[in-house]
Amino acid sequence: MGVTPGFTVASDGLVIGVDEAGRGPLAGPVVAAAVVLGVSIPTGLDDSKRLSPARRAKLETAIRGSCGWAVAVVEPDEIDRVNIFMATMLAMTRAVASLTGALGHEPREVLIDGNMTPAGRCTEWRWPARAIVGGDGIEPAISAASIIAKEWRDRLMVEAAATHPHYGWERNKGYGTAEHMEALRVHGATSLHRRSFAPVSQLTLL
Repeated sequence: MGVTPGFTVASDGLVIGVDEAGRGPLAGPVVAAAVVLGVSIPTGLDDSKRLSPARRAKLETAIRGSCGWAVAVVEPDEIDRVNIFMATMLAMTRAVASLTGALGHEPREVLIDGNMTPAGRCTEWRWPARAIVGGDGIEPAISAASIIAKEWRDRLMVEAAATHPHYGWERNKGYGTAEHMEALRVHGATSLHRRSFAPVSQLTLL
């Protein structure tokens, strides 16, 4: 979570791209990333979902080596307290706050994938924001953020799978696959499951 040594802010102001990963899974955190592109922009940036795992991993390394970036993680217990929408807004807010703090500059604009921003929803949000539907496929800074967020969350789920081996998280990353649902029925929910999500809450009542 940092700023590349020698990274400088563009003369026309700072533009930050933001995206999240992990809104839909039954287990694990939601992760948001904020990225400001450097002078050398990695080639081939795209929506992380359209990239192969190998290509995405290479791009993440390039982004982290040439851009300013930060990540924020909201854990399942907080997701359950505030709901997944607000958890996503909080993660975005915290990622932007971390990045602007590291850079020492406020952004001219924050570009966010989707149709909503944290403006007016999170009291800590203080920056000009613009939502862009499909932005992770058309705005390079958002594409970079989508790659960072996806890779970061995937690593967390692979690590969690070592502690909770029954659920196949190294493969399904916490999504409600048949394998994951069967493991939930057999082994029950873990501390990393989102108990406010219907498939988990319904199974815990059985």
